[in-house]
Amino acid sequence: MKKSIYDIIAQEEYFKADMIRLLGVHGSHDIETLRCAAEKTLFDNCGKRVFFRGLIEFSNHCICDCNYCGIRKSNAAVRRYVLKKKEVVDSALFCAKQGYGSIVLQSGEREDDAFVTYVEDVVKTIKRETVSSVLPDGIGITLCVGEQTRETYERFFAAGAHRYLLRIESSTPRLFEFIHPKTQKLQSRIECLRTLKNIGFQVGTGVMIGLPTQTLEELAEDVLFFKDMDVDMIGMGPYIVHTETPMALHKDETAARHDEILQLSLNMIAVTRLVLKNVNIASTTALQAMDATGREKGLLFGANVIMPQSTPTDVRNDYLLYEGKPCLDENALQCKNCIERRITSIGREPGYNSWGDSLHFSNCI
Repeated sequence: MKKSIYDIIAQEEYFKADMIRLLGVHGSHDIETLRCAAEKTLFDNCGKRVFFRGLIEFSNHCICDCNYCGIRKSNAAVRRYVLKKKEVVDSALFCAKQGYGSIVLQSGEREDDAFVTYVEDVVKTIKRETVSSVLPDGIGITLCVGEQTRETYERFFAAGAHRYLLRIESSTPRLFEFIHPKTQKLQSRIECLRTLKNIGFQVGTGVMIGLPTQTLEELAEDVLFFKDMDVDMIGMGPYIVHTETPMALHKDETAARHDEILQLSLNMIAVTRLVLKNVNIASTTALQAMDATGREKGLLFGANVIMPQSTPTDVRNDYLLYEGKPCLDENALQCKNCIERRITSIGREPGYNSWGDSLHFSNCI
């Protein structure tokens, strides 16, 4: 006899077939059953607080040519930029004063000496200048700057970054090859994740949801990948087309699946929460790009991290991984106030002045 949604959710352990079933739930009753179960799992394991990561996109120069990404190196329509060190530090200081507790320093991928030294110096300066009675060890820093050598990762860790996000976009070799050029290898990314964990970083990864030809089985395998890699944090969201990329030919097809992809993204957050329980999961900006209340919905389905936009407004339009990105014309304070309202509107608590580290990581050390 086919197991009911209730029977699956009541299990202590989830098998791939169970995950596939939950990922594919539809109909308001079953969706709400899944959502409530994910929310309860979140509250039982992590509490009700939502932790902030002030997002500072400090450069859009990139050596990669990913088929889906708006800042891919072959996109000649992009106006390239690198923020001055003072601009990044000032943005971080703003985040600390707003009580965010943590920031994400994100950029396109580069591995040259000048870039590595720049990132190392910025991290050291931010750590030094954000020390206070509220944050005695300075603001928490997550880096998201792509594949690097072990030596570089060690330099970043020694400088004061303690979390690292390196998304794989898909753990399925077929899909990874579909959305990347031949020069980029899934195994290389996996080895970087292992290196980061070995060094001592809290490690995060993530995938895109709703890619052309992607199956529920492949998404379930992504969740199993998160579990097998023992990651501490997840950043994932819906696939949204950028017209200046090779995958623009899928624009109409993807647009026709808008509602399906949005719900599938929420289901993926819920299933990941049920399976991994005490990891940090971000409610990403891409959800809000698809739905005006998308980030609230992400939180309701089990996410516990949110990333207010803290990039200077004069360059935000130049950091478009996908089209339709929200919050491009709001200043950092407006973004902060907006995010706070979104959190409290659903009965959750803003996690101010805290690094908001993954409890999964804390329980493993």
